[in-house]
Amino acid sequence: MPSRISLATAVVVAALLAAGCTSTGDTPSPSTPAPTTGSRPASTAKLAIVSPTNGQVIHGGTVALKVSLKDAKIVPATSAVLKPNEGHLHVILDNQLISMTTGTQMLIPNVPAGQHLLKVEFVANDHAPFDPRVIAAVAFQVKP
Repeated sequence: MPSRISLATAVVVAALLAAGCTSTGDTPSPSTPAPTTGSRPASTAKLAIVSPTNGQVIHGGTVALKVSLKDAKIVPATSAVLKPNEGHLHVILDNQLISMTTGTQMLIPNVPAGQHLLKVEFVANDHAPFDPRVIAAVAFQVKP
């Protein structure tokens, strides 16, 4: 009887190993960064949203975003070398990524009336965050 249990266990283990070795077609494309292993780089960058200000009421649907970034350098997202104080900005409105930019000012058009949360994050060239994250956020309101 022990040999039957061992044989059954071996069959299950072999099936699990075979399933783990098959390809699922999820190979990253050249434009998709491969998952990183190990720790993320740290950055000494200081990021702040200058406008809009927290609690500001904006009339109309266009929001003027201006950020301040210190102790860091904005570089094109195509750079393959990760450096602690080089990267670009991700602009996130209401938890939706709306821009990946190398600029510190932009107009955000067609923002609907209501309360909104705007986040800007300084990220590494591979689009992943630094550790700890370099992020700023403000809440504002748009009125027609």
